[in-house]
Amino acid sequence: MKTIQVPAKEQVSAEAQVIFDQFQKRMGKVPNLYATIGYSGSALKGFVDFETALSHGVFTGKEREAIALVVSEINGCEYCLAGHTLAAIKNGFTKEDTLALRRGKINDTKLDAILQLATSVTINKGHADEKALADFYAAGYNEAAIMELIGLVTVRIFTNYVYALTEIPVDFPLAEPLN
Repeated sequence: MKTIQVPAKEQVSAEAQVIFDQFQKRMGKVPNLYATIGYSGSALKGFVDFETALSHGVFTGKEREAIALVVSEINGCEYCLAGHTLAAIKNGFTKEDTLALRRGKINDTKLDAILQLATSVTINKGHADEKALADFYAAGYNEAAIMELIGLVTVRIFTNYVYALTEIPVDFPLAEPLN
């Protein structure tokens, strides 16, 4: 089977190169996963635009990272677990919190409602458990929040699947395995 390598900047389209420059400026590097998505400038642009739009929605940075961690744990994505563990800590979670989030267990009613719905949507391929949905509404969320949660789950599934197919090198410190 052909192995997909992380491309160098000159191996991708001009459209992808512009986005690479944005990552370089913002993060000091182009993470391997984003670089690999960059084989398709259209895929990279669409992904970045979708993720950026969702970052201005109803969920806080902490809540978005919680969703990213639980979805990536369910999908067994070492790359996304590594990157989002760092991002979750930067957003105010402790290392212990990140492990609890990955287990889908947190002592915060509102955040737990988000985790349970994200877990159910991911495991059941969009068909949420009725209790998870009812608890999400009971926590004060509405239909707009459901659409954004589905978007956040979808964004993470995309990156999880890119990693699963490519197994590119993880260029963040690995997340601690769950016991």
